[in-house]
Amino acid sequence: MNIRIAGTLSREQKATIAAEITDTLERIANKPASYTYIAFDELPDENWAIAGKLLGEV
Repeated sequence: MNIRIAGTLSREQKATIAAEITDTLERIANKPASYTYIAFDELPDENWAIAGKLLGEV
């Protein structure tokens, strides 16, 4: 699973998100936790646009 986010997350936030996503996939999709790989892609705001405007301009 790839998670893309504008800005950055703390290590604690990433750990919480990873645990919750892993739990959700295990409960709902019956996927063993050992099958869940998560990558966090943290991108600067200027690399994201919404409705034709870069974040920070919206």
